Amino acid sequence: MSLLTRLDRDRSVAPPGFSRWLIPPAALSVHLCIGQVYATSVYKNSFVSHFEASQTSIGIIFSIAIVMLGLSAAVGGTWVERNGPRKAMFVSASFWAAGFLISALGISTKQLWLVYLGYGVVGGIGLGIGYISPVSTLIKWFPDRPGLATGLAIMGFGGGALIASPLSRQLLSFYDDQYDPNVATSVASGGSLVALFLTLGIAYFVIMMFGVANMRVPADDWKPDGWDPASVKEKPLVTTASVSAANAIRTRSFWLLWVVLFCNVTAGIGILEQASPMIQDFFRTDGVSSVSVAAAGGFVGVLSLFNMGGRFAWSTTSDLIGRKPIYMVYLGVGVILYLLLATVGDAATWLFVILAGVILSFYGGGFATVPAYLRDLFGTYQVGAIHGRLLTAWSAAGVAGPLIINGFLDAEGKPGTLTSSAYQPALFTMVGVLVIGFIANLLIRPVPERYHEPAKPLEKEAAA
Repeated sequence: MSLLTRLDRDRSVAPPGFSRWLIPPAALSVHLCIGQVYATSVYKNSFVSHFEASQTSIGIIFSIAIVMLGLSAAVGGTWVERNGPRKAMFVSASFWAAGFLISALGISTKQLWLVYLGYGVVGGIGLGIGYISPVSTLIKWFPDRPGLATGLAIMGFGGGALIASPLSRQLLSFYDDQYDPNVATSVASGGSLVALFLTLGIAYFVIMMFGVANMRVPADDWKPDGWDPASVKEKPLVTTASVSAANAIRTRSFWLLWVVLFCNVTAGIGILEQASPMIQDFFRTDGVSSVSVAAAGGFVGVLSLFNMGGRFAWSTTSDLIGRKPIYMVYLGVGVILYLLLATVGDAATWLFVILAGVILSFYGGGFATVPAYLRDLFGTYQVGAIHGRLLTAWSAAGVAGPLIINGFLDAEGKPGTLTSSAYQPALFTMVGVLVIGFIANLLIRPVPERYHEPAKPLEKEAAA
């Protein structure tokens, strides 16, 4: 029997007495590793120097990875549902690790296209498969608290950079004596970059294997002690029926939720992508910023905490108040926060940090809450595959968000000379984006019965 066959869904059913609380750590081990994608800025300057390339050419690496995340999640979602989380997590780990190894070859030979292929394309496939692989299983283990369960795991994706950023800096300084991790302008040698990518590729594969070893799916008739499935019917906009991935994309609710996620991510990623220079520009007077490079780096770390904490706190809150109301908070309150950031954000650094931090908590919360929202609308039948298709909104937003804010900033002047007023057009545009998302969320309705699957053993049918 091959290794992949041993990881099939039907060979991954949990035995009686298995604790469902072992599942979130298994999922977290994958998301913490693939969350490294948010830490690419750590070695961006070193890449620019090593490849003698522009910042735009290096920034494309991240863009390719995010686009491939959405595409691979959409295309591979049904395969993940059919084969189960353990096989999917193994495939994810293999692609993610291979992406680092191919990139290491590209760095050593100074072939940037190999980094595009490795980290961007191959690694991006690992990102997409890994991101969705535990979601459906978590929701089935926690039908009573789906927001909490998915928040625990997806919190790791937001926190991956919090670990990867300082770790990468320390590893680079270990491999290169001339590299100073405390100096923003310090660049690492090509040899140390190769060593870093080899180390991360091997380490991430080993850590993700912990998740593969411990992940299990519940038996068809399993339910939490004391939980009554009939209680689900009492909640608005929550179905007890099941909708296939093929039918889901035919519904208006799916595409409205696509717009909601796109708007929430577009608005958040604009700040996330510009975080460090943004706080310096907001407090720049006569060409000099009162915020140092080190302080700006600390601000990015604070935003990572807000991003990570929001994924757990807001998604857990959605279990109490509902998915539609929590997105009204993300988008409606987000409009107010963006208006305040654009008009009074430069009044004090503490005010700027709070406003930007809460906005980023909504950004993270939107990611963590959307799987539970999908479960409410479409049931658990193929929720992982539906989630994969919805993540194409992330790919689109990953391109749109930076384009919007960078387009306005390029028109305002050169980097290092901008002030808070240069950001106002972009921030007001984000207000409009959030208003569109708010309206789309209001229009979401229960899925019509004509899209429901007939009453039969759906899980067995899905595995056939």
